[in-house]
Amino acid sequence: MTRASENLREGRAALDVRGQRRSAQLRIDGAAVRALNTAKSRLVVGALLFAAAFFAVTVRLVDVGVMTSTAPSAGSPASGATSVALRGDVFDRNGLLLATSLPTWSLFARPKNVGDIDEAVNKLARILQGATAADLRAKLTSKSPFVWLRRHLSPSEQAAVHGLGLPWLDFQVEQRRVYPHGSAASHVIGFGNIDGDGLAGLELSLNARLEHGEAVTSSIDLRLQTILREELAAQIGKFRALGGAAVVMDARNGEVIAMVSLPDFDANDPGAADANARFSRATLGVYELGSVFKVFTLATALDAGTTNFRRCYDVGHPLMFAGKSIADFHPGKGCMSVPGIFGESSNIGAARIALEYGSDVQRRYLKQFGLLSATGVELSEIGLPMFPSTWREVNTATVAFGHGVAVSPLQFTASVAAIINGGILRTPTLVKQNPMALRPGVRVISEDSSDKMRRLFRYVVTNGTAKLASVKGYVVGGKTGTAEKIENGHYKKNANISSFVGAFPINAPRYVVYALIDEPKGLKETAFYATGGWTAAPMVGRVIARIAPLLGIAPQDETAPEVLRALAIDQEKAGPRLAAN
Repeated sequence: MTRASENLREGRAALDVRGQRRSAQLRIDGAAVRALNTAKSRLVVGALLFAAAFFAVTVRLVDVGVMTSTAPSAGSPASGATSVALRGDVFDRNGLLLATSLPTWSLFARPKNVGDIDEAVNKLARILQGATAADLRAKLTSKSPFVWLRRHLSPSEQAAVHGLGLPWLDFQVEQRRVYPHGSAASHVIGFGNIDGDGLAGLELSLNARLEHGEAVTSSIDLRLQTILREELAAQIGKFRALGGAAVVMDARNGEVIAMVSLPDFDANDPGAADANARFSRATLGVYELGSVFKVFTLATALDAGTTNFRRCYDVGHPLMFAGKSIADFHPGKGCMSVPGIFGESSNIGAARIALEYGSDVQRRYLKQFGLLSATGVELSEIGLPMFPSTWREVNTATVAFGHGVAVSPLQFTASVAAIINGGILRTPTLVKQNPMALRPGVRVISEDSSDKMRRLFRYVVTNGTAKLASVKGYVVGGKTGTAEKIENGHYKKNANISSFVGAFPINAPRYVVYALIDEPKGLKETAFYATGGWTAAPMVGRVIARIAPLLGIAPQDETAPEVLRALAIDQEKAGPRLAAN
């Protein structure tokens, strides 16, 4: 073998050795890289898992600490609830809040676990406003396993108690009912007890829905409610009356848009009010309403076909029953037509009309008008109507002008709505209705009879006892009424229920407004009269003037031919005209 061949073999051997070394080194480097990558991947996965766990803990802390509005308890955190299902809200028809619930903290203790009684009493008495040392000591030494020390703490009280660091005190999350508008609709919305259960008003009647968290939209319009309350309060004050009630109702569907009873109370503190303030004159009170009841007398006669606008009745002589007479406030002379009897509010004329159709017909119509049974509105505070057990001829005569049957203002308003809306009686409601699903009603008089009653309503305002209810541009119609109050089974002289029911626009009725004033006193400016035409009629007129624009009712020309035609009435035998009595 030549030297060159040997050198060639040695060179190849050296190359093989270096190749093997490089290959080995590459294998070592590849393994290191793979190990490093694996470690990095594991670190990333671990970091992600740690981050996820941290995020879950954070979310839970936020949920417990913020979303459920909790605070650290001074005792075992497991001993008190940390959340509460809030009672449903109540809104007005436009979405304004009328009633809501706020989470609050209540303080309790387990007496057997209490440490230093004297220390606890002294410290808590300084924090809990109104709590006496004797009361706290009695509770903390009680044999009971559980005692409330204060329900619904204020935030400052809760913080101060928590700061004491007493391990045997604990908190319970509860809810407190709040009424943002106080007394504005207290008889409608009602109130609840300290545990949140409804005790009155919609809070009671809709308790099952509200306690499950369901929100309720009432039919009440807070704007109109405020106006109605202001005007009623002003008139009660002006005439030094005992109180009153007022209702605004949608004649088309029975929705109660506003309803007030005065005096009233702050729904946030009903316990501070007396029984008189908590009594709802609008729904629980039943009253003989006087001449406004002539609405039903005339509607019955016109619908039964026993009279018409041209019939004439003798009002010049009182009617006698068992030695007692039925007379008129302002005696008339001779014969008076139906429009005259209604417009001048003749008791004699109304009684003669009713006696003509008789007791059976009167009772049957009053029943179908919904006046002889309880009103089916969403309230438990409903007064039962009062009426004769035996319906004699004298009862027929007195009921014709509003004595002998007693009903609530709400019940009366719903029945009047049926008289002027085309003849359909609908159950009044305090819950906003679906306009696309109008509740069915019951026909109680014909459309023709309803049309005639609208004409009579207008006549009372233009020519009769309710001129002070007139509102320019809103074509008001209505009927006045004044009735002596009953006390101990006897009528009380100079103690009247004065009222007025109005509807507008009476040529195409949309809303009915009724106002009742309890025992108004006459004034010099009213010639010392305190009848419905002087007290309630002008108030209803002011209410209509204020609420009509809010309800979207455009003014109209009351002298326009189409308006006059819709309300035309034969005045040939309307009889003498009397001013606002």
